[in-house]
Amino acid sequence: MSVRNAILGLLAQKPRHGYELHSAFSTVMDSATWDVKPAQIYTTLERLQESGLVQTKSDLGEGRQPDRRIYAITRDGHEALKSWFNESVPTEHQRDEFYVKLMIGLISGEADPTRIIQTQRSRLFQEMHDATTQRDKYDPHLEMAKILLSDKAIMHLEADLRWLDMIEMRLETIKDQPMPEPEIRKRGRPKKIDAGSTYPPPDEK
Repeated sequence: MSVRNAILGLLAQKPRHGYELHSAFSTVMDSATWDVKPAQIYTTLERLQESGLVQTKSDLGEGRQPDRRIYAITRDGHEALKSWFNESVPTEHQRDEFYVKLMIGLISGEADPTRIIQTQRSRLFQEMHDATTQRDKYDPHLEMAKILLSDKAIMHLEADLRWLDMIEMRLETIKDQPMPEPEIRKRGRPKKIDAGSTYPPPDEK
């Protein structure tokens, strides 16, 4: 959804061809932060065109070369973009691979949960170092938007490190609690009901 709407926004600025859209997206988002392949740009453009949100303004006489086609946003595309700007953005904090790894390690007994936490902490410290180094390379007079995005990434990493500290403090409590077990439903077809029977059965007196 974000790539789709980003393309609509870039086309709202001005008509562009596919290669220019990819370059513009990479420049705005910084490929180190969000890498989108050219193939994804063209696939998204096709879907937007099928939905009537984008139209081909011209193909410069080379219709068989999609990278030469000029795309422009339609009126419906402007409406879709406006709706996106008016909506909040959902977070993805509940889908955490580390959490899954930790829980499976506890359930299976195949891994030391303390070691899992330590390994993750080392990675987060390295990512924080890399993010801070990259942020400090940006020119605050020309690249403040990228600095702000880097600050957000660093703050998320700091929060993840504090979360790991909390998990480590409560690890023994987690171990003492019963692990969730799935409800097993019986498989197979339900029993047949006699033709003369009533369902539900009448109350017995």
